[in-house]
Amino acid sequence: MPDPVAGAEGVSHKALVEIDGRPMLAHVVSALRDAGIARLAVATNDAQVIALASELGCEAVPAAAGPSASVEAGFAQLGAPMLVTTSDHALLRAEWVSDFLADTPGNADVAILLARREAIERAMPGSKRTYLRFADGWWSGCNLFLLARDNANAAIRTWKMVEADRKRPWRIAAKLGIGMLVNYALGRLTLAAAIARMGRRVGIEARLVAARDGLAAVDVDKPADLADAREIMASRKMAQ
Repeated sequence: MPDPVAGAEGVSHKALVEIDGRPMLAHVVSALRDAGIARLAVATNDAQVIALASELGCEAVPAAAGPSASVEAGFAQLGAPMLVTTSDHALLRAEWVSDFLADTPGNADVAILLARREAIERAMPGSKRTYLRFADGWWSGCNLFLLARDNANAAIRTWKMVEADRKRPWRIAAKLGIGMLVNYALGRLTLAAAIARMGRRVGIEARLVAARDGLAAVDVDKPADLADAREIMASRKMAQ
């Protein structure tokens, strides 16, 4: 199925869509470099994105069928520690990456950055995101993941399950056991506890990290998101 943003902009891949005169991928790469990430790899099979990745000083690795499969293949090639994000995270800032790494507990094998609904609405009033409702609030993903150690590959298999049920949290709870499902149904299950439990089931320490800036949850999934990203980027430029 063609990506709606790429289709609307007349390019072969969303990573090539321009914001402020630069492809989205270039914005992401700049933020990661500013955060001190030295080795960067881009998972793609698109010839133009491969060429752009090379221009930006990144390696290109083959993309697999779906995000989790691509991460699994990339992790097998690149190893730990590995920070994962997406090419449509056009608003990514170096400080978000630095804060995420600083806020991740030292014993975590895997960490996931999520933003609270109130933080997102404070940063971007009127934003419409997909939220997971748990006892510790309403959360939305920020497309930033840390695979800190070699055993983190166990989490990627669990990620495939979460990927399939990401909009149906009760199914995720059910797969964690009847106790978790009951706690979820009674409104007692926190997302932090669910993530930790998923990690323990595969023998790793998995942790939720709360984003300090709600904008970290804003990516470019549809043309309306692109318009928002362009407006925010223009505002940033004017504020410099």
